[in-house]
Amino acid sequence: MPEAEAQSHAFQADVSRLLYLMVHSVYSDRNIFLRELLSNAADACEKLRYEAVSNPSLMTDETPFRVKITIAKDAGKLIVEDNGIGMSREELSDSLGTIARSGTRAFLDKLAAENGGGEGQPAGAELIGQFGIGFYAAYMVAERVDVESRRAGSEEAFVWSSDGKGTFTIAPLALESAPSRGTRVILTINETSKEFLEDYRIERIVSEYSSALAIPIELIAAEGSEPKHLTDGGSLWEKPKSSITSEQYEEFYHGLSGQFDTPIMTLHWRAEGRYEYTVLAFVPGSPPFDLFDPARKGKSKLYVRHVLIAPDADLLPSWLRFVRLVVDTADLPLNLSREMIQESPIFGAIKKGITNRVLQELTKLAETDAAAFDKVWEHFGGVLKEGLYEDPERRDALFKFARFATSAYPEGKRTLQDYVGSLRENQTAIYYLLGDDLKRLGVSPQLEGFRARGIEVLLLPDPVDAFWVGTAAGFDGKPFKSVTQGVADIKAIPLKEGTTPPETEANAAGLASLFALMKQELQDVVEDVRASDRLSESPACLVAPETGLDRRIERMLAEHGHANTITKPVLEVNPTHPLLTALAAQVNNPDKGAFADIVWLLFDEARLMEGEKPSDAPKFADRLTRILVKAASQPSA
Repeated sequence: MPEAEAQSHAFQADVSRLLYLMVHSVYSDRNIFLRELLSNAADACEKLRYEAVSNPSLMTDETPFRVKITIAKDAGKLIVEDNGIGMSREELSDSLGTIARSGTRAFLDKLAAENGGGEGQPAGAELIGQFGIGFYAAYMVAERVDVESRRAGSEEAFVWSSDGKGTFTIAPLALESAPSRGTRVILTINETSKEFLEDYRIERIVSEYSSALAIPIELIAAEGSEPKHLTDGGSLWEKPKSSITSEQYEEFYHGLSGQFDTPIMTLHWRAEGRYEYTVLAFVPGSPPFDLFDPARKGKSKLYVRHVLIAPDADLLPSWLRFVRLVVDTADLPLNLSREMIQESPIFGAIKKGITNRVLQELTKLAETDAAAFDKVWEHFGGVLKEGLYEDPERRDALFKFARFATSAYPEGKRTLQDYVGSLRENQTAIYYLLGDDLKRLGVSPQLEGFRARGIEVLLLPDPVDAFWVGTAAGFDGKPFKSVTQGVADIKAIPLKEGTTPPETEANAAGLASLFALMKQELQDVVEDVRASDRLSESPACLVAPETGLDRRIERMLAEHGHANTITKPVLEVNPTHPLLTALAAQVNNPDKGAFADIVWLLFDEARLMEGEKPSDAPKFADRLTRILVKAASQPSA
């Protein structure tokens, strides 16, 4: 290969950073390099199988797909070769010189932060497969990597080479030296990794990590020796459930998801009827790194007659995107584009059947294994609740196992059925409180009157809660009602036994005058000032008017530029609080300056309790200072 024809390139900045982390031992388990190379090789075979459906000329021979590992011990090389799709010059540069994936920088930041991450396998080792960058793990054991590749159907071959220190070269490769098709990855093993040139070590890694790959793997322990078959390449989902061990299921899950935890739930079934298909699905044991990434695609693989048609098919609704899934069917045509397949009624029927079955299994898990389901809800409850808004037809099914934190059970394991079973006398609604912080919700002043009457309130801290609770009609005939909107109207519900009733409001005339003066002072920022049924300890709180949006929803819309104006809230005050009683007593002869300061401080205190800032921070500081100076100047009793 003439040296003049080789082209040198610099790695993309993120690749250089990643290679540095690899070489400097981010991972304690270096075995993962082979797992990643074998997964890439199997994917290359699947891609060729798919492309050959529409272009049979890409597979001109009858050679079955296989991945071959060769140990060249004397030369210090380990070779992984496949007869899959192969890569052109441009694909070598794009695939191995850059990382075209959103979220990569966040991944690298996390990787760097967890370098040397304590006991056991660092968290980075569980993340690498999720970001499509497993090839670079080769540099944990190799001082140099050469990738010889010939794309199927091409009369050109190229070799990509790099020592991982900032640059790589791509040069033409003579066809007699290249694979007939596919890719050959040649690792020159570094001095500290010579154990990866031992056949027993390679066999153990393949058995542990890659035995469930759908492409056969063979090992040539020394150049010239007969190949040894390590795996048969049979699709795991085609085998009877009784013949598959939990270890085999877990190995397959690792390869499918790119995560290396233990799945919480494994589902394997064959659907028969109008349409037939086989499903193998997993609920992960930990949330994927990019679970809430807007650009994130699911990991549902669709096979048609064992041919991979789509590696990220839309087989589940977005609120089940955490489920890892393989579906194989003979009822979909192979000769249609991926887009047309996903628009077909057959695909829609399969998607509906899978979704309903996953929901049934989650419901069954919630009923039979509460501890396991608690883990599902802990990791994915925020995603499942998206279905309450996006999928009204399945809302009732989701309500059966949805878990909520409440004012009485802040740990968050309460179902709506539990809630309804504990309704108080004369209680006709399911009360809820929206916010963005569970701890702050738990101490909200709006809950005081409800606690005094033993009324349980749902605490809803997730962004999606604001949307589903506003569109849901209710549960078991009980409507959902916000505790921060409109009049509380809870006087008909008796106080808890042993609770002291609030004192009868004295000086009613003084209170009426006080409210009028407060409303006049705050007329630019509040719609009304009135006495509250919600408060028993705090002096004041803010609520939304009876009509219009809940305050939490309105704030969310404003933050995203979807609300031109913010509705003025109602300031509710506790007429039996000592501060309000004192103000009412002085209403006919108030110190106007001090009165205005106290009223505005009450308003800003209510804002602070909701997690908002004071309406005007400098004026808030001035008012507070004046009140403190006045208090400090009073002679001590």
